Amino acid sequence: MADPRGFITTARQVPERRPISERVNDWKEVYPGTVGRACLPIISEQAGRCMDCGIPFCNNGCPLGNLIPEWNDLVWRDKWQEALERLHATNNFPEFTGRLCPAPCETACVVGISRDPVTIKNVEVSIIDKAWDDLRVIPQQPEWHTSKTVAVIGSGPAGLAAAQQLTRAGHTVVVYERADQVGGLLRYGIPEFKLEKSVLDRRLKQMVLEGTQFKTGVEIGVDILISELQEMYEAIVVATGSTIPRGITVPGVDLKGIHQAMEYLPQANRAALGKDVPNQITAKNKNVVIIGGGDTGADCLGTAIRQGAKSVTQLEIMARPGDERPAHQPWPTYPMTFKVASAHEEGGDRVYAVNTVAFTDDGTGAVSGLDVVEVEFVNGKFLAKEGTERHIPAELVLFAMGFVGPERAGIIDELGLELDDRGNITRNEDYSTNVTGVFACGDAGRGQSLIVWAIAEGRSCARGVDAFLSGTSKLPRSVSPQLRQLML
Repeated sequence: MADPRGFITTARQVPERRPISERVNDWKEVYPGTVGRACLPIISEQAGRCMDCGIPFCNNGCPLGNLIPEWNDLVWRDKWQEALERLHATNNFPEFTGRLCPAPCETACVVGISRDPVTIKNVEVSIIDKAWDDLRVIPQQPEWHTSKTVAVIGSGPAGLAAAQQLTRAGHTVVVYERADQVGGLLRYGIPEFKLEKSVLDRRLKQMVLEGTQFKTGVEIGVDILISELQEMYEAIVVATGSTIPRGITVPGVDLKGIHQAMEYLPQANRAALGKDVPNQITAKNKNVVIIGGGDTGADCLGTAIRQGAKSVTQLEIMARPGDERPAHQPWPTYPMTFKVASAHEEGGDRVYAVNTVAFTDDGTGAVSGLDVVEVEFVNGKFLAKEGTERHIPAELVLFAMGFVGPERAGIIDELGLELDDRGNITRNEDYSTNVTGVFACGDAGRGQSLIVWAIAEGRSCARGVDAFLSGTSKLPRSVSPQLRQLML
């Protein structure tokens, strides 16, 4: 364990973000330097708060099974290289999870039963950012090559994790991405102020040096038939994500100025990176309404503020969560509590327990606002409250309500992949589909979920592929089939 009395003598402390007046005028991460460097002055003492809890529930709270008490202790003892090794033992990309994961490990922390939990996420990102700064993250070449070939379709966190594990196992791996650059939602879905793309690029460079090959601008089923991939490769991993957006059916939904978040955010990210974006959807000088109160909605909020929106309102159909853990979500489960992201600090209004009734036309076929009504959740249904109707002006409306499954056209239909009752690709315990040699991982099989789950699934899928190709596998399984089903 770390400091035996650390959880008693040391209060929880998190790094300070850059001043709001400064950060809303650029696209850099909201922490000074990087989040890891911002954490360093306080991180050793914070790691020392990890207690000798006997059974570290944080391990189970994390889908990757991160060895949290071990690297907390090593950081407290100033053994950064050993801490890096323990961190990388379970997580290929801790610099991504350390920035983007909502940290279910912290809500499962034993210290958190009676005190503020350990700042696990900050320790994690400090270990990896310091390692990158010290040039201690190096390519890991496979000991030998198997001559087996694998195609990975999709370069999000699941596809990247599967590809890196399989490359290190000695297989020849080619990752196909239909966008112009590698990274999936990490590249164009996550704003620069949460994940600077230099953080992604340095890890991709490591993967290239290890031997993973990337082909961008290639859409499977259009540029290359899936049957051609089956002839070229001995195994295929489908890691295309959950990309069918959830929408609503109300009058006026087809008006100009109403867009899905994943139409808006990729364009904003491209523009922030200096790319030319013709006919860009922008919030500049507009009243913006975001429908959806989750992380994607917060990403839209921070982006709209940086683009110079006149006003931003974020709507959520559910009631405002409480500040404390609900009684029906006891420790160590992940509770639904009120959260304030960095974007929420920067401005905008958050409106809870409202439902959109209709969108209004400005007379030219463009949206001018929306009519909403307050609702309450009764017996599994949202019921409108009489007399609560009101109008919200908006020249730009963004849907950030999540996704309902992978796209059917192309890969799924051509291969004849079976889907479960939620519209996701069916897999067995080895992540194999009903088509021999074809595997599926990440949101394409699990449904929309967390980045930490995507990495865990990619790692576990790689083990299944390796065993299929080689007869056995020494790669770790991050997610057991039992836990995967339990957490769906």
